[in-house]
Amino acid sequence: MSVIKNAKDALSPGGKHGLSSRESRDPIGYAVAALNTLAQSELIDRLKLRKSAEQVVFTTTRNGFRAIGAANRTFARQGKRSEAGVRVPAASGKGVFDLTPTEDEQMLVDVVSEFASEMVRPAASDADAACAAPEELLKASLEIGLPILGVPEKLGGISEERSAMAGTLVAEALAKGDLGLAVATLAPGAVATAISLWGTDAQQQTYLPAFTGDDVAAAALALSEPAVLFDALSPATTATRNADGYVLNGVKSMVPRGADAELFVVGASVDGKPALFLVESSTSGLTVEADPSMGVRAAGLTTLHLKDVQVAADALLGDADGTTYAECVRLSRLAWCALAVGTAQAVLDYVTPYVNEREAFGEPISHRQSVAFMVANIAIELQSMRLLTYKAAARAAQGKDFSREVGLARNLCAAKGMQIGLDGVQLLGGHGFVKEHPVERWYRDLRAIGLAEGAVLV
Repeated sequence: MSVIKNAKDALSPGGKHGLSSRESRDPIGYAVAALNTLAQSELIDRLKLRKSAEQVVFTTTRNGFRAIGAANRTFARQGKRSEAGVRVPAASGKGVFDLTPTEDEQMLVDVVSEFASEMVRPAASDADAACAAPEELLKASLEIGLPILGVPEKLGGISEERSAMAGTLVAEALAKGDLGLAVATLAPGAVATAISLWGTDAQQQTYLPAFTGDDVAAAALALSEPAVLFDALSPATTATRNADGYVLNGVKSMVPRGADAELFVVGASVDGKPALFLVESSTSGLTVEADPSMGVRAAGLTTLHLKDVQVAADALLGDADGTTYAECVRLSRLAWCALAVGTAQAVLDYVTPYVNEREAFGEPISHRQSVAFMVANIAIELQSMRLLTYKAAARAAQGKDFSREVGLARNLCAAKGMQIGLDGVQLLGGHGFVKEHPVERWYRDLRAIGLAEGAVLV
């Protein structure tokens, strides 16, 4: 029985999301409940997602993001500016060191992994060459509920507890298909999660409906800047107070899907303290230009120019003392660690059968100690990356300070992830240098882990 059918059977009938009672759900169960839309989707039934040979059928379903110009959406102001928004409580800890996924967690991983293997992986090479994610894949990613994983259930999402662990599992599973496409599909959800975590009632009521409805807005975080020795916690982009709110000036880089984005979360310095601002794409003074990079090309990376961009006072997301901004950077780094783990796992899964089947001098090259030790080192370093990332995610979900854990995870994932990519290319020899095999792309993508800051968060 297929994973998707299992998910459908387990989650229906009963309840808003096909569950018998709200009290009986595990925190990750809410994320899994959202993924039930995949099983119930007419699009999935029509296209037979599990049969990769029928991927071409998706070309007949194009109708989505670009049909509505990025600057054409009107965000109707709603809610009360002076009131805090809806907040989900921290997840409860088990009190034991147990990394075994629960049944719901495993179901979540299985569904997203199937999507990654049958849709993301086959589309990765063309998307890398085109520097853009295919619209049919972006549309399908909405069917599995990616934008609403971190949105409170009261606001149309499926989260009733902090979902950093669920987001980490999803990011890892998607990156096994392709890191660039994972960033492209996760970008809108990163903005929705940020608004859910720190937005006021007015900000949540104004913007979150664009992510919980049928016509999901393209959106992106913009924290990185094209500066030598850039410090994410000290942005050069400035926000100057005036009678109408704030005036933003600066340049942001590595912004995913910037050409299509209708809403940005921009990091800027206010009176020497970093802060976050909600900036609509239609705002005067905002321009976007393509910025193809060495890796993560499928995410459609762009540069965002802000010249005298006037935003209202209520565009400030969270506080202006740097606390919200720092948490955003840490959650973004955590997401990149999860992406590194998923891509590194893809490298290991690819090179292991290759070295066992590739023969030289009458025997598999895996019989050579230099090859066997290199594969073993990949497995060891990968597991250490995963353990540190999961520990940081668990603490984040429980509302605990995770700055130390995410710092360690990012340092390890940046260094060892890049080394795993390099070793993967080396193990394939000449094949590792050509685009016929995906390892060269994974190597290019993994080099971004230590550079990227604000494209995604969990």
